[in-house]
Amino acid sequence: MFIIQSYSSAIIFCIITMICWGSWANTQKLAAKTWRFELFYWDYVIGILLFSTISAFTLGSIGQEGRNFLLDIKQADINNVMSALLGGVIFNAANILFSAAIAIAGMAVAFPVGIGIALVLGVLLNYFAVQQGNPLFLFAGVGLVIVAILLNAIAYKKTNQATNKVSSKGIVLSIVAGVLMSFFYRFIAGSMDLENFEHPAIGKMTPYTAVFIFSIGIFISNFLFNTILMRKPFSGKPVSYGDYFKGNLPTHLVGVLGGLIWGLGNSLNLVAAGKAGPAISYGLGQGATLIAALWGILIWKEFKQSPKGTNTILGLMLLAYLIGLALIVMAK
Repeated sequence: MFIIQSYSSAIIFCIITMICWGSWANTQKLAAKTWRFELFYWDYVIGILLFSTISAFTLGSIGQEGRNFLLDIKQADINNVMSALLGGVIFNAANILFSAAIAIAGMAVAFPVGIGIALVLGVLLNYFAVQQGNPLFLFAGVGLVIVAILLNAIAYKKTNQATNKVSSKGIVLSIVAGVLMSFFYRFIAGSMDLENFEHPAIGKMTPYTAVFIFSIGIFISNFLFNTILMRKPFSGKPVSYGDYFKGNLPTHLVGVLGGLIWGLGNSLNLVAAGKAGPAISYGLGQGATLIAALWGILIWKEFKQSPKGTNTILGLMLLAYLIGLALIVMAK
């Protein structure tokens, strides 16, 4: 299988993850013009599963190092399989709530609040599970991310006071999604041998196999979680599977593209975890908040009608994120 050999390569992979995880939601924004997010989400999940399958039979099956995908999945211990599967279920529950938050409150709010919380809690959970990296730099970086989250909340409050649009539901969904999101990575990372991708321990899985099992967990759980949401949506009228099949091919492909983008980031992040460690790899990947905030502010104009002084607050928020992420990189 394909394995990276240096910390610098791992950082590059994590930066690509950051861009992917911070950009996939643009496909939801594009589809939302004619397509409910509950329907979009089916295509998104299909895209994630599709990428993990392609990745397993290509990058996960080439080269002389490590085990190829088919050999690896045959020898995987059931406990590790269930761990990756559970990670997919937890991620899906979190991401459905997160997607609902995007639909209600917008990217510039949902990402800093939801993914910001996921970054903080996720880094802590992954660090105490596998203590790699300088804790001083790591936690200082996390502290600055918390500052950025608070600054975003202030900017959002100022904007909604000016426009008389307050979406407390969007904020609550973002918070709940963020807490859940912080747990999924630990389960998928726990199913792999992070110490030795070249010669992984018997029963443990390579990143490509773990991602494939993880994606199956997302797909299967979607029949429960998304079906409930289609019938009992957070906003708007209920939708049906009949509505899904009425969508045209371009609309479906937009959702699949969103899943492919997120899946690429997820695979690269877990490959990078072998050299960077799960806490740093996860923390940098969840710097997606910075990318998404830029999309929301510059492209989607989600703070367009903000009162004077809001742009300064947003600038400080982005600066805090940048410095925080830089400290996380310096932790190893």
